[in-house]
Amino acid sequence: MTGRPLWSDQVEERAALDPLDGDAQADVVIVGAGLTGLWTAYYLLEADPSLDVLLVEAHVAGFGASGRNGGWCSALLPLSADELARRHGRDAATAMRAAMRDTVVEVGGVAAAELIDCGFAFGGTVTVARNRPQLERVADAVAADARWGDESHLLGADGVAEHVHVAGAVGGSFTPDCARVHPARLVRGLLDVVLSRGARLAEGTRAMRLSPRAVVTDHGIVRARWVVRATEAWSGHLPGSRRDVAPVYSHMIATEPLPPEVWAQIGLERAQTFTDARHLVVHGQRTTDDRLAFGGRGAPHHLGSAIRPRYDHDDSSAAHLVRELVDLFPVLERAEITHHWGGPLGVPRDGHPSVGLDAETGIAWAGGYVGDGVALSNLAGRTLADLLTGADSDLVRLPWVGHRSPAWEPEPVRWAGITAAQRASAWADRTEARTGHHSRLDDLLSQVLGH
Repeated sequence: MTGRPLWSDQVEERAALDPLDGDAQADVVIVGAGLTGLWTAYYLLEADPSLDVLLVEAHVAGFGASGRNGGWCSALLPLSADELARRHGRDAATAMRAAMRDTVVEVGGVAAAELIDCGFAFGGTVTVARNRPQLERVADAVAADARWGDESHLLGADGVAEHVHVAGAVGGSFTPDCARVHPARLVRGLLDVVLSRGARLAEGTRAMRLSPRAVVTDHGIVRARWVVRATEAWSGHLPGSRRDVAPVYSHMIATEPLPPEVWAQIGLERAQTFTDARHLVVHGQRTTDDRLAFGGRGAPHHLGSAIRPRYDHDDSSAAHLVRELVDLFPVLERAEITHHWGGPLGVPRDGHPSVGLDAETGIAWAGGYVGDGVALSNLAGRTLADLLTGADSDLVRLPWVGHRSPAWEPEPVRWAGITAAQRASAWADRTEARTGHHSRLDDLLSQVLGH
């Protein structure tokens, strides 16, 4: 079992681009060449092809969650529409939900128009319930979707089986507002497009500090009218941002390519993505080469919110994912697991993603996606492009624009809280599976691990 992401093994290797060669100037400097940075460059150059856009990346483009995620381009948000309405008003929540649905379509449209072969397939998502508390949560979610204009359908056990054959399924739901994608191919294709249109990329160039109209890197200072922070889970490495997001680790596994007779016992014939209604999130997809890629939360959180290469590979997390996968699909008991990988995602203290621009300093930002960044990064890129070019659009009036999340507690309180929430969530899942009754800890993880 290799420790490389499956996605990385399925794109042609390329030589890293040169780091910054001393001081430089640009109209816009973007720190981070993941999907947020690449989408921002794409839409900036679409709005004004004359702009000089420079991306600086500590590693290589797509190194972080953009190249390692589960391949869901979904209309999900880390917080509910009801919570958005409570904070920002009903009209704002309605607009945000509509923007997310439109964003899934936008990503597919760009992939098609730019000939990005990323396996984009509008298969929707099936959410499976395997006990009564899960079924009640699914029913509540479907009712909430109806209130906010989102399309979802409550399913019985037979309805679930039309999408996926999960052991012990008693019901579930289906929404069309999700597409399967190959993350690394999306990153590579988008990178090729923005470079072909004049964007510059300095890889192996670590930003040390963001200042008004400038970025200090380990290879020189970049001066620009606009500075964009697109660093997500790595934002805490920048001075003044240490408590902005917590890097919460998520891990994935992938099977060998499975034969047709095995897929006949699993389903997912139309590229549906799948999850279930447990508290500690799991997610999966059928890949373009007929593997099953499966991931989930719950990996250890590290004291000091540390990010280390060795944390990307955790044997206990891999073993846990294998057990959960076989529990869902017993037919996979003897399937070979060929890949295991992981990485951090960015979690703000209030679970609220944000995008914004400080016009006085010229510093813009986007992030706090809590694992929903494949689509949110596109919406962020479009919004940042409008903010930086001064476009008066509906996007710049969405409720996440200008939002500032509260800072996380200092360590070790942050580590203790996140770890306790993870353990409580796992305990709640076990209790509900064993008793068929709701756990009193239903909502404890809502601000830490997303949906």
